[in-house]
Amino acid sequence: LPHTGKSIRVGITGVPGAGKSTTIENLGLRLCEKGHRLAVLAVDPSSTVTGGSILGDKTRMEHLSRHPHAFIRPTPSGGALGGVARKTRETVLLCEAFGFDILILETVGVGQSEIAVRSMVDCFLLLMIAGAGDELQGIKKGVIEIADAIVVNKADGDNERRARLAKAEYNRVLHFLQPATEGWQTPALTCSAITGAGMEELWQTVLDFMQHVRATGIFTQRRQQQNVAWLKSMLEEGILNYFFQHPEIASRLPQLQSAVASGKAPATAVARELLQHFFQP
Repeated sequence: LPHTGKSIRVGITGVPGAGKSTTIENLGLRLCEKGHRLAVLAVDPSSTVTGGSILGDKTRMEHLSRHPHAFIRPTPSGGALGGVARKTRETVLLCEAFGFDILILETVGVGQSEIAVRSMVDCFLLLMIAGAGDELQGIKKGVIEIADAIVVNKADGDNERRARLAKAEYNRVLHFLQPATEGWQTPALTCSAITGAGMEELWQTVLDFMQHVRATGIFTQRRQQQNVAWLKSMLEEGILNYFFQHPEIASRLPQLQSAVASGKAPATAVARELLQHFFQP
């Protein structure tokens, strides 16, 4: 623990096909060339059928994965809330203890549960593409409200004009929304993960944001809140595991589940019965 807490923690999420991995590779290579040590914790979605995960982030970040100053850890989400593996917080601390000064958490995708990522990072980036962006389609308003910057990717070639229009539309929308961080006006930016255009501006925005939260004391407050959130999630997970591993619960649950499935017993009554039996054996 004495060797942790000194990094910049950045979360990146976005709609499918927005180019999250490509953006991270382009940005990551630039940061490594500047002397930073970068750790990327990329969470792959686990199959709801087999429970398996492809873990293909290292193939999508081919050049970055070979850089001596970069470490990429693809992790199956395992169905955890927010697309973040249960041990992601511990992995963050380990990477910091080993001297990585920038951490990027790439999440599975967009949804209300991305709030789980918000509780682990300092700066939260939302990656979008033109076409989904200017009409605010394919994304929930709640995700925009927790973003510290919205980045419209693929602003190159014939798509550059549409990306700039989407950026302008987002800036208009953001003007009417409460910012995710007090005193910080969430900006909309454009970039191209292919050409590298806008990458320097993107990282400068992250640095400006970090300067703001450190100067206002929000940084320390947010890190403290994250530690408390971590404690709470560990308690919830521990209690849940203890409940289902309890011998009496484990022996009675299959029969009661069958009763609920067949409609012979209401779920509310069964849940109440199990909880009462657990707390008052």
